[in-house]
Amino acid sequence: MKISIITICYNRSATIAKAIESVLNQDYPNIEYIVIDGNSTDGTQSIIERYLGEISTYISEPDQGMYDALNKGLQLATGDIVGLMHSDDEFYDTTTVSKIVAAFAATPNTDGVYGDGVYISNDAEEKVVRNRIGGAYDFDKLKSGWLPLHPTVYIKKSVLEKLGYYDLSFKIASDTEFLLRYLYKHKIKMAYLNTYIVKMRMGGLSTSYKRAFEVLLEDYAIYKYHALSPLKAVLSKKTRALLQYLRK
Repeated sequence: MKISIITICYNRSATIAKAIESVLNQDYPNIEYIVIDGNSTDGTQSIIERYLGEISTYISEPDQGMYDALNKGLQLATGDIVGLMHSDDEFYDTTTVSKIVAAFAATPNTDGVYGDGVYISNDAEEKVVRNRIGGAYDFDKLKSGWLPLHPTVYIKKSVLEKLGYYDLSFKIASDTEFLLRYLYKHKIKMAYLNTYIVKMRMGGLSTSYKRAFEVLLEDYAIYKYHALSPLKAVLSKKTRALLQYLRK
């Protein structure tokens, strides 16, 4: 079973090497690795070029933001399964992809697999700041703001081609719309892999505190767009996140 992994980046010279190496060091042999750079100017491109012999596809060009870059990667992907590795993140260990593929093999009727993740401090100590446990899948939890951690979600390519990619009208939280469209609107079949999949570094685009309010506003619009109670969903989502920080 072939798995495509997509990394997008823009000016991530401090972290891109770790992200790339965490993919290349996986023990699963059949990985298509796609890297999409937004024409970085801080040396990121030269770092990526060190690994070109092991990267399946590499593009560096201006884009319309992270979701436009992700869509480029999804269109290029040829694997049976597709997932993401953000430029600030790393796989939890070298066996992670093997576990993801095994989960698909064990549940052949599933459309997607998700797991757990940890947020770590952006320093040499890499302390756990937040523990994000996905838990068993339950459709009803979606109505109260629960969603699987986006970088742990792996979906069959055939499903992606059928249901579409990221909606570029949402600039900050299009991953929320993507997951709601797949899980809530289309009710795809999901399997929970009870293991850590990703380590996410605090301070990256997806974890920056200064963007939290903007994400909240866009989340509100997305839940409303999908005819869910937006205030209930957003408040529940943020409360759940706060509790995860406190219980780390």
